[in-house]
Amino acid sequence: EEDEMTATTARTSTRTTPMLFSRQRQLLQLLDALGGTSGMLDFQKLLFLYCQEASTGEAPYDFVPYKFGAFSFTSYADRRKLIERGLLEDEDGWQITAEGRKIIGRTMDMQLAAFAKRHRGLHGDALVADTYRRFPFFATRSEIAERVLKGDDAALARIKAVRAKATGSALSTIGYEGHTLESYLTILLKSGVTLLCDVRRNPISRKYGFSKNTLARGCEGVGIRYEHLPELGIASEQRQSLDTQADYDALFSDYERTWLPKQGAALKKIEGWIDAGERVTLTCYEHQPNQCHRHCVAEALEGKASKELTAKHL
Repeated sequence: EEDEMTATTARTSTRTTPMLFSRQRQLLQLLDALGGTSGMLDFQKLLFLYCQEASTGEAPYDFVPYKFGAFSFTSYADRRKLIERGLLEDEDGWQITAEGRKIIGRTMDMQLAAFAKRHRGLHGDALVADTYRRFPFFATRSEIAERVLKGDDAALARIKAVRAKATGSALSTIGYEGHTLESYLTILLKSGVTLLCDVRRNPISRKYGFSKNTLARGCEGVGIRYEHLPELGIASEQRQSLDTQADYDALFSDYERTWLPKQGAALKKIEGWIDAGERVTLTCYEHQPNQCHRHCVAEALEGKASKELTAKHL
């Protein structure tokens, strides 16, 4: 996973506890500050509020609008890892273990303590409703907004107002470099994307969330269709020793001349999605489109389109 680990390890009498990511340590510290135990939905909302209110440094987790409001796929992946390490109990809710308390130490972060004091009495629907009122974008895909905000027409109207309004077919591209799964999906949602087309030859990533199956599930969870067209990818061995923009340009020139013309069926498939009204985004790794072959695919589609089509790079 592409992240920086904290430098601290904790030793027990029998073994060395594996190092924690900084975000995992903060998660454990927050849970401990809240009393060491919390329900699944409650803790997700409290973690969300803590990340939104963090006054110093970068928030440990990003979130995306989901079935019950703000949700972090990454926090649940971390939960599984922390259970495996014996730092969280394998229960229905979130519960820190004695080993978990030991690894985070006794020093209480003042910001965490103040946050816990302010929010410890907020639970269930009242907690969910508070997040919806304060951060309406993250309630835009909620299945329970009408229930928890019953009678609060103003809050429901704010949620409706911030839903993506983009309509009509479109083509765009995006790279996941520098993104978490949640920040990436949020960009897609805010752009009104309805279909994500993965143009990697081998859709495997060391970064959580961007291997094919996990990315597909994330897209499905927020209402975006996922499709994979590996035939539009470039073999990894061809991408070695790309040190300058001239190296990239030479690779893409060869791709456009020798490979892309043979992929008429794949391009036709994307054309069909666009013609059917889908808002399609082509995705690969690199942040800069001029260092990724997806811009070649986009330009080929622009040239083939039966109507005016200009790809936007998200």
